[in-house]
Amino acid sequence: MCLLTVTVSIPALRAPPCHQADVADCKQASTLQLAVFYTGLYILAIGTGGTKPNISTIGADQFDDFEPKEKKQKLSFFNWWMFSIFFGTLFANTFLVYIQDNVGWSVGYGLPTAGLAVSIIIFLAGTPFYRHRVPAGSAFIKMSRVIVAALRKWNVPEPSDPKELYELDLVEYAKNGKYRIDSTPSLRILNKAAVKTNSKDPWMLCSVTEVEETKQMLRMIPILIATFVPSVMIAQINTLFIKQGTTLNRNINSFKIPPASLVGFVTLSMLISVVLYDRFFVKITRKWTKNPRGVTLLQRMGIGMVVHIIIMVTASLTEMKRLSVAKDHGLVENGGQLPLSIFIILPQFVLMGIADAFLEVAKIEFFYDQAPESMKSLGTSYSMTTLGIGNFLSSLLLSTVSHITKRHHHKGWIQNNLNASHLDYYYAFFAVLNILNFIFFLVVSRFYIYRAEVSDSIEVLKENQELLKLKDKKEMLMVN
Repeated sequence: MCLLTVTVSIPALRAPPCHQADVADCKQASTLQLAVFYTGLYILAIGTGGTKPNISTIGADQFDDFEPKEKKQKLSFFNWWMFSIFFGTLFANTFLVYIQDNVGWSVGYGLPTAGLAVSIIIFLAGTPFYRHRVPAGSAFIKMSRVIVAALRKWNVPEPSDPKELYELDLVEYAKNGKYRIDSTPSLRILNKAAVKTNSKDPWMLCSVTEVEETKQMLRMIPILIATFVPSVMIAQINTLFIKQGTTLNRNINSFKIPPASLVGFVTLSMLISVVLYDRFFVKITRKWTKNPRGVTLLQRMGIGMVVHIIIMVTASLTEMKRLSVAKDHGLVENGGQLPLSIFIILPQFVLMGIADAFLEVAKIEFFYDQAPESMKSLGTSYSMTTLGIGNFLSSLLLSTVSHITKRHHHKGWIQNNLNASHLDYYYAFFAVLNILNFIFFLVVSRFYIYRAEVSDSIEVLKENQELLKLKDKKEMLMVN
């Protein structure tokens, strides 16, 4: 953030201004300016990769699953975690965007840089009070050992009784504060890693628990793939959605709305939706489903995907209207601003916030919840990975569709001049892509098996504790 602040503060490192309708006509940034700017961005990406999967994980780790009160609180944790994240986003997309457009980029970048420094101090001050998990080693090495061991013993017969597979004593797990996992029939080929042979080499022999942990991570991959397309849709918020806003009338009396500030409506919609979901939706659906979460995590993700389909249909219809106005006013070729309020594209921003309240919150909770106890951070990083891949896929789809639609001397669906483009076709393509992805999601969800120890309801946990209390009382009476 310091490097990014420097790039917009020092004239020699700042890119030349651009006021042209077609960015191709603008003066290009120098190699030095691009190098410093992108270096800052990639350092930021590395830092984000270290913080985002771990901050949410350490937050969820503060709750004890064996305490009914804390377990119940944990069910709402990710709702309020995302609420706090998006509250910060709302500040960035409104106040900071206004500062950047009207005061300057130096102050606009300097404020979040200072805020980040303060947050680091707060985090360090709270460190002595956190519950810390004991480091369990590299999850990738553990998984690699299981896969390599299974491949090396490809022809070794698997015993019919799972109890004959290699496993450590319960005492070993209790001593290290870990949990033992029993063998399951899914992905049975990996069970060969736990088949006993003469070798004790960790790359030749793995415990049943290590095998099951690897299975749990691999079972989530189809769900992970199904979240790529929704992440592509999220990438449109800060790209095409905002670029649409630049072509519309942004004036409210003497105030001019920055197009980027419309992202604030995504955030505001998401904040309201999360509160309504946690306080009302869960309580209402819980009475019907008997699920402490109201609906399962996959069902919640599915609802979000349906909303994404609605978003793209809405965006396509809105774009048809925008292009019609551009044609009626002769603004197709010159790319001029349309006499149409920017608020015409507001519904797609609001709906995106509702989709996030369902899909994005459920996604991060699902991958944390379903990951093995020793691989929680890796599980959470799955949800972060989908956003990164979604941005890459968004760029790939944009360039591919643009290239294909320009064949045979056509102008193409996507041009720098949006008034001469066909974003309505592009959004319709996204709607179809979302429908196909939703069908894929339904199929993989149908075969997904939740972790048993996680799917237990609060009521079951309470019943178990009550049984333990009754057992203790009986033993005390017998002693007396």
